Amino acid sequence: MQNFHSGEPVRIQKVIAQAGIASRRAAEKLILAGEVVLNGETVREMGQKMLVGKDHLSVEGRRVKIPQRQKTHVYALYKPKNCITTLNDPEGRTAISHFFPRTSARLFPVGRLDYDAEGLILLTNDGDLAQQLMHPRHKVWKGYFVKVRGIVNNETLSTLRQGPVIEKRRHQPVRVKILHTVNDKTWLEIFLREGTNRQIKKMLMTLGYQVQKIKRFQIGTVSLGELQSGESRVLTSEELKQIMTSS
Repeated sequence: MQNFHSGEPVRIQKVIAQAGIASRRAAEKLILAGEVVLNGETVREMGQKMLVGKDHLSVEGRRVKIPQRQKTHVYALYKPKNCITTLNDPEGRTAISHFFPRTSARLFPVGRLDYDAEGLILLTNDGDLAQQLMHPRHKVWKGYFVKVRGIVNNETLSTLRQGPVIEKRRHQPVRVKILHTVNDKTWLEIFLREGTNRQIKKMLMTLGYQVQKIKRFQIGTVSLGELQSGESRVLTSEELKQIMTSS
């Protein structure tokens, strides 16, 4: 995390993210919409900087308060099935913020997990860090247990290992192996680096297999461990360091 009180100019979108107002990408959209004002003047340039503690910044008419060296936390949450990976939902569905009732700081999900999937997801109170972790250069391996209908032939999975083609686009190679088969159901272990929207379901559907359950158990070196559905824990400094340096 950047020390905003060092006297060095800082990009405005980073300040907005650090203040917990929005992620850096969302902050850029606010700037484009003319909702960001610096010292009484609407910000027009994306790369404009400010001096924290000297300049006055407002977003959507509200003065931005810069936290004093806010300590960064990254949480590992076991997201239950039928839970949406957002902080709130206008449709009234359970959101991941439901599992952090005692946390006053705004949390930013790092990536997403399908509504009907369960398992590991990371969240942080640092919007800028969340954006960094979602950047393409931080495409760490993510591990999933997947149950499909039918008996899966190992040779059939070779196309996934070579790089599945989904909607006419070839994706990065996938690590996949068969764990076991029970009552016409096959459990697979799958590792992805891309994790595009509904990728697991789509790539297995191209092979003729219907996905019945998805559980993410690992992101980089971080695993679910002993977490139960709905439980969370704070990542250790060593875990955070490892996931930041993974490639």
